[in-house]
Amino acid sequence: MPNQIAFLALAASPIFVAVMMSRLRLDRAIIWSLMLCYLFLPEPPAVFDFPMMPPLDKHNIPALMAFALTLWRKDTGGPLLPQSGLGKVLLLTFVFSPVMTVLNNGEPIYFGIIGLPALGLKDAAALVLEQFLMVLPFLLGRQHLASGGAMRELLRALVVGGLIYTPLMLLEMRVSPQLNNWVYGYFQHFFAQTIRFGGYRPIVFLYHGIWVAFFLMTSVVSAWALWRWHEGAGKIKALAVAGYLTLVLVMAKSLGALIFMVLLVPLVVLLAPRTQLRIALLIGAVALAYPILKGADLVPQEQMLAQAEKIDPDRAGSLRFRFQNEDTLLERAYIKPVFGWGSWGRNHILDPFSGAILTVTDGFWIVSIGTYGWVGFLAQFGLLLWPLVLIWRAMSRQRADAVSPFVGPLSLMLAINVADMIPNATLTPLTWLIAGALTGYAERLREATPRRHQAASAAPLRRRTAI
Repeated sequence: MPNQIAFLALAASPIFVAVMMSRLRLDRAIIWSLMLCYLFLPEPPAVFDFPMMPPLDKHNIPALMAFALTLWRKDTGGPLLPQSGLGKVLLLTFVFSPVMTVLNNGEPIYFGIIGLPALGLKDAAALVLEQFLMVLPFLLGRQHLASGGAMRELLRALVVGGLIYTPLMLLEMRVSPQLNNWVYGYFQHFFAQTIRFGGYRPIVFLYHGIWVAFFLMTSVVSAWALWRWHEGAGKIKALAVAGYLTLVLVMAKSLGALIFMVLLVPLVVLLAPRTQLRIALLIGAVALAYPILKGADLVPQEQMLAQAEKIDPDRAGSLRFRFQNEDTLLERAYIKPVFGWGSWGRNHILDPFSGAILTVTDGFWIVSIGTYGWVGFLAQFGLLLWPLVLIWRAMSRQRADAVSPFVGPLSLMLAINVADMIPNATLTPLTWLIAGALTGYAERLREATPRRHQAASAAPLRRRTAI
């Protein structure tokens, strides 16, 4: 169980956010507050669990404080909702669809002698609030990080965050993952999953080693992007930083993050931002297609298992276990396919005698569908991927030199994060922050386009008048 230091750190986090926002420029304060709290505060079960409220933890307390301070300072950065009609629909559906989920789950359910309660009005209020708290980094990013300078600052923060985290990662590679236990008094996952290839996979203060490796992968991609577009002195230093972060990621022994790095770094270094965005759209489309194809029983599971068996029988066994759980959970989700089962673990299969959960939800997509149905899933994944479409539409009307080159790397990182939510649940405040920043930047590009078009169309008229 978490010790007193864990709860003290959570309780002090609003003060930390307030200090950051009083001393730093607003965009920089938001980025650093959310990132440092995500990296160093304790993971659940270190939460504040008040009655009729969702758990307050390191994922939502900092964002809530930052959002409240921007409202108090009347520095909202424009309208709260996205400008596009579809963006508004996706956001409002994501936040308020749990009301329909609760209305469709007004009866208790039983697994043998084990029962789960019916959902009521207090559950509706708690779930709507939970969704709102989850999406706060998106709203902050859209309102306050919607500029090329803020995007550069976001990439720079990811690099510096990686540099801060790597000594802790190297320590855990050497002595085993112990930092969370030493500081906060508990281990946040299963220790056996940290053992890889005769060594240890670091976990530091995050939920799992996969989360640590994924964060470091974004640091690596950010470092290579900053190196490519670096101007003036210091390019050799930027290259050394990128090389160092790459080396530590290789040492972290996380295959998925290594694959993402090998895929993204050449794209960031070699391709133009427009081409990077096209590839990001393709990755996002594939990520969205998998749950849809899985739901239609069109995923070639046996062929995939056969190929995995040729590479590594252990990996094939893990993949088979994943497929079996996905099939079981989808079968249950289809009993309430539109708005899902809601909270209290109603989307799972329980042991009829002990009440233990028998199913495993690895991928975030199956959690989303089981809990909030296809409506909630499409709203959530659509809200994350819609910025890529907005950016593409806005960029198509702009000159290449009028668009920040950092749009491409951030779009690729967002798309690959959504793709990683198929096998894993790596949805973090940083994911929402990037999605919000891209949405806000796309809206600014769209606002600037008509003025240029009007000026261009007015020029011939002015010439004719002068003649």
